[in-house]
Amino acid sequence: MSSQPKKDQKKIVEKTIVRSVKQTIGEHSMFQVGDQVLVAVSGGPDSVALIHLLNTIAPLFSFRMAIAHLNHCLRQNESERDAEFVLKLAQKLNLPAYIEKIDVRQYRSEHKLSLEEAARRVRYAFLDQVAAEHGFNKIALGHHYDDNAELILMHLLRGSGPLGLSGIPPVRGEKIVRPLINVQRSEIIDYLTEKKLEYVIDTSNSDLNYQRNKLRHHLIPELLTAYNPRIRETLNRLASVMQSEDEWLDELIEPIFQQRLLSHETLEIRLSLREFEKLPLAARRRLIRRAILALKGDLRRITFKHVDAVIQMAGTGPTTGHLDLPDRVGIQRNHQVLIISKKKDRLRSRGEDLRNQICPPYEYTINSPELVHIEETGAFIKFMEIGIEEVTEFAHTGQQTAFFDINKVKFPLNVRNFRPGDRFSPLGMAGTQKLKKFFINTKIPQEQRARCPLLVSSGKIIWVAGHRMDNSVKVSAETRRVLKAELLLA
Repeated sequence: MSSQPKKDQKKIVEKTIVRSVKQTIGEHSMFQVGDQVLVAVSGGPDSVALIHLLNTIAPLFSFRMAIAHLNHCLRQNESERDAEFVLKLAQKLNLPAYIEKIDVRQYRSEHKLSLEEAARRVRYAFLDQVAAEHGFNKIALGHHYDDNAELILMHLLRGSGPLGLSGIPPVRGEKIVRPLINVQRSEIIDYLTEKKLEYVIDTSNSDLNYQRNKLRHHLIPELLTAYNPRIRETLNRLASVMQSEDEWLDELIEPIFQQRLLSHETLEIRLSLREFEKLPLAARRRLIRRAILALKGDLRRITFKHVDAVIQMAGTGPTTGHLDLPDRVGIQRNHQVLIISKKKDRLRSRGEDLRNQICPPYEYTINSPELVHIEETGAFIKFMEIGIEEVTEFAHTGQQTAFFDINKVKFPLNVRNFRPGDRFSPLGMAGTQKLKKFFINTKIPQEQRARCPLLVSSGKIIWVAGHRMDNSVKVSAETRRVLKAELLLA
């Protein structure tokens, strides 16, 4: 039998991906007849494929479409190029385009966030605003099968629970939809190639300073060739299983949550702690997460360690106390009542009495010299790489600043707080010393020890921030480049 003509093969590529997208839309009831759909288009292959596929499918649902593009101002000329490309694409498809420019770095600085979190917040706020102002009831995003596998692997490496391992939801709330979630990246590229559709390339996707790019370009290819040639399928199947189990467990915890709910207001939830300790540990964790979700609206930046710190305070801890979580969520125990509140202002002023405040375990990863905000304490650490000639006299810098030989530290670094058994080699002393003993000898009050940031390189503490650095990273006569770290207290 002769092979099929190339023209027919092109049709097969298009028909296959259109069929897959239609099936995903149907399975998750993403669209209804007459919907108003705002499509987020960056100009990259995923979003370009999305807008063309939805443009093909639109007549089936009689929905109105428009394009939204946000210029994050992160890549200078590339960002301007992308915005211009998207505008021309919208004109070609005869679709309205809403294009805006926001300086994400400035937003990040003003709100003391990581660059990734700042970009995410700005992007979703922009999409929500455009949708609200122009009457769109759906927002379509271009996340696909490979994106989901990468996110699950990232969460797995971080030790996430069922929610993190559930991956990217095809539908979030009543507005966000992801029609490409079952389409592989290779299928998207094949579709664009066969249709001769142009798109732009974001060069930051090759920057290996980002963990996501390391996974995409190094770890996943290694897993594919050496361990499991179907690793993406395996990870997506894991997400599907965890998503179903997570939904079932949420149903089980709901009556437990309602039984203990004393009051639910806009900015405050009160839970009864009576017989709290009798609940299984998994149920206690679910209960706390359910309460925070009800107040905050999401669980972003609420980690396993935060939840366990709340459980400790609600169970075996003192009968009164405070705990501050990210995004201005405050936890207060008042005997048999747990109060979860959302504040508009900072949870505490610098001079407030902290004797009853419990600082939860925290840990931050630093991939390159940058400003790090420690949400749990309100402090910042500013990292800079400088030449040895820029270093002022060490004696005049104070304990809040430290200088390290940059060749003796290894990124990524970690900033975390005290853990039992921690040791380091205090500068100017021989041998190692338990950090607990160092705190006692230097008369650091008990309530401040858990708040004290520790800078860690390759698993070794190299700086007890604000107090003493480690011998192993000190500047020497051979040092040419220096990592400067400055602790800025709240």
